[in-house]
Parts: sequence; C-alpha cells; structure tokens
Amino acid sequence: MSSQSPSPFAGPRRQSGFTLIELMITVAIIGILASLAYPAYTDSVRKGKRAEARAALMNLLQQQERYLTQMNTYETFTAGTPGTLPFKAYSATDGTSAQSSHLLGARLCQAVGTVTPQKRDCIEVFAEPQASVFSDPQVTSLAIDTQGRRTCTGSNIDRCWK
Repeated sequence: MSSQSPSPFAGPRRQSGFTLIELMITVAIIGILASLAYPAYTDSVRKGKRAEARAALMNLLQQQERYLTQMNTYETFTAGTPGTLPFKAYSATDGTSAQSSHLLGARLCQAVGTVTPQKRDCIEVFAEPQASVFSDPQVTSLAIDTQGRRTCTGSNIDRCWK
C-alpha cells in the first residue's frame, strides 16, 4: 500500500476565519450603532446630573429653612463656598465637591416691582454646573427661592425642572 498525501488542489478547501470584507461590514455596523447610541447616552447622563442638582437644591432649601428657625434669618453664600455655615455647597450625594457636577449657593431673591426682599424674608438657592467636571450646554443654572419660584438659564429651559 502506498500512502499518498492528498493534493492541495484535489477538492474544495474549507475556509476558517473572516474575510476582510466581512470584518469591515461588522466594523461599519458597530460604528453606526455607536453613533446612534452615544448621543442618547450623554443625554441620559445630563438628565441624571440635572436631577441630582434639583435634589441638592431642595435639600439646601430645607437646610436654609432649618437655619431660619434657629437664627431668624436666611444666609447667603457664593457657589461652592459656604464658609463656616452648616450648608452643603455641592450636589454630589457621596464624594467631595471636586467630584460634584454642580456647585450650590444662596443669594437674595430678586426684587419684585419696587419691593426688594430682605435676607430674612426670601432667599434663592442656585446650582451652577462645575465646568471642570460636567458641561451642560442646554441648562447653565437652576434656582428656586423660598417662595417656590423656579428659574433657570440656558439654551433649552424646558429641560430645567423636568
């Protein structure tokens, strides 16, 4: 018996792996899906950060009300710097102000007509995005005062309190 090795040209060869065309089609499909998914993902992250800021504003407003009952006045401070006051000046529930998406502050309410409110009558708490951590091109600041008036600034103010 003679042992003959099979000829490489004897029959159809089985191919293993992917061709370059198949690989490029797969990469193109993944690219299209990613280009659709990434904007939706970033929008969801922004919505979450805005919700975090709204919750932090409500918490700060409650802290201000407690302070009013103890000291008979509200207190103002610039965004992120409460000084020695017992207020949280950032929106993150855990972590530090450096990791927070928004910095919080308190200021006097805006004048209504000719009446300028006093510090013990009305205070407005506000949240501003911290540019080094979070950028929100649609909503640049959120604010609520002790009278319940909500305001915001930005290019799409319909998204502020939703």
